[in-house]
Amino acid sequence: MLNYEEKIADLIAPQVEGLERDEILGMIETPADSKMGDYAFPCFKLAKVLRKAPPLIAKGIAEGIKDDPVFEKVEQVNAYVNMFISREEFASEVISEVVAKDEDFGKSDLGAERPVIVEYSSPNIAKPFHIGHIRSTVIGASIAKIYDYLGFKVIRINHLGDYGTQFGKMIVAYRRWGNREDVVREPIKTLLSYYTKFHEEADKDPSLEDEARATFTKLENGEKEETELWQWFRDESLKEFSRVYDMLGITYDSYAGESFYSDKMPRFIKELEEKGLMEDDDGVKLVRLDDYNLPPALITKSDGSTLYITRDIAAAVYRKETYDFYKNIYVVASQQNLHFQQWIQILEMMGYEWARDCVHVPFGLVSLEDGTMSTREGRVVFLEDVLNGAVDKTREIIKEKNPGADPEAIEEVAKAVGIGAVVFNELSNYRIKDYVFSWDHVLNFEGETGPYVQYTHARACSIIRNAGEDVVAKAKAGFDAKYLTSESAHALEKLLYEFPAVVKEAGEKYEPSIVTRHIVDIAQAFNKFYHDEHILVDNEDEKVAKVAIVLAARSVIRNGLDLLCMKAPEKM
Repeated sequence: MLNYEEKIADLIAPQVEGLERDEILGMIETPADSKMGDYAFPCFKLAKVLRKAPPLIAKGIAEGIKDDPVFEKVEQVNAYVNMFISREEFASEVISEVVAKDEDFGKSDLGAERPVIVEYSSPNIAKPFHIGHIRSTVIGASIAKIYDYLGFKVIRINHLGDYGTQFGKMIVAYRRWGNREDVVREPIKTLLSYYTKFHEEADKDPSLEDEARATFTKLENGEKEETELWQWFRDESLKEFSRVYDMLGITYDSYAGESFYSDKMPRFIKELEEKGLMEDDDGVKLVRLDDYNLPPALITKSDGSTLYITRDIAAAVYRKETYDFYKNIYVVASQQNLHFQQWIQILEMMGYEWARDCVHVPFGLVSLEDGTMSTREGRVVFLEDVLNGAVDKTREIIKEKNPGADPEAIEEVAKAVGIGAVVFNELSNYRIKDYVFSWDHVLNFEGETGPYVQYTHARACSIIRNAGEDVVAKAKAGFDAKYLTSESAHALEKLLYEFPAVVKEAGEKYEPSIVTRHIVDIAQAFNKFYHDEHILVDNEDEKVAKVAIVLAARSVIRNGLDLLCMKAPEKM
């Protein structure tokens, strides 16, 4: 497909001296008001170079490029060259490309199959998979999809929190107050109750903390009983987590968590010592980072047990040696900003040239309307409950509007739309923003929501079905673009044209909300076109052309939803 910005830069370049073609490309703007053109070129920067008033420069450029057939009109307005693309040519170019590529539209070979690791979700075993985990889970899954679209070879890793003193606490709690039958019946909620009980009792009897630390040390040393209990907690937790991942349609290439690196850490502790980077501070091993305006990073505690940084160093080197990654992306809450700054700096100090290829993608936190969530206090909202609640509400709405509908069809749509509503809600705002979880907000399907976009896709599918196979086949074979030059058609075509660039920008910024906002814009533009135009008209040529733009809109909305890990129902 013709790149219009590059075409314009090529046309303007011979008209001016002193500016390179790429500089011109970077100056081209898209006016907020379509009455000012499809593209605009400001001439203020050229005044010093050409020693002319900007309006005179703009007038000369406009005269020089106006006759190119790519333009319908070119005009000078003050210091701007305003360019109006030939609508008929634009419609033909864009719609033909989208219809031909269909599910591949928006994809590119930019990544050239270079390996990119995306680590996301990473819940702690034996603890609830709560609403706070949805951010890492769906933001990470969407970033992985986006990098797939950009042509990278994506490795999805769920770095489970399955190590640390917390498991000493869990084992102590289970031995003192637990029983196997309760854990088997309801693993996570039962283990959470033990964890909460431990902290309640530890407030009264601080010696429990020492017992928990000693128990974790036994686990680190591979003691049989502690290891078997830990493995059981891990297995039961994964069964629970898998149920939620299945609901979200999320899969992983690796579940290697913190415990996987337990036997790999001594190599790096030794390396830090040999390179003179680590020092002893009253039994605690640490790396000083004063030269980088960072506090010291602890490597091991006084009892010899390891910390997150130790495990993350081992994990990063293992991943580089195993996958030879181009990028190693960590989708982890902004609370861990300092940890990532320290850890990446230590990798660099150790001489790993690829340290800066490790990228922390932070996101804001979720809190409850009555305060911050606390696993320790048992104040959480289970993610599975949220997803099931959304499905239940959607099912009720469908039954109310379609009382005689097939129960299996209702269930399928209820899952796609209900779960989609929760995911879309997460991905509709900038990831770095904190927000308060509200049942009412998540389950509100009005306005710029996932169900609205999914319904628009279903509407496009309905039009295509009603058009009939013969008309659809003609639309795919070719169409007369003169029927696709109205204001509403042109506005929709511009948004479809921009989709590949939107995917690229979302990848560069690790920001799925860029895709979310764009497909809302496409859905709104499509619905305006649907409102303004009669599509299935008597004139066969006009009908074929309009079905072609419906096909294109359907493809891009579906592809956008796919990038957000959402389904695109054909009927609603």
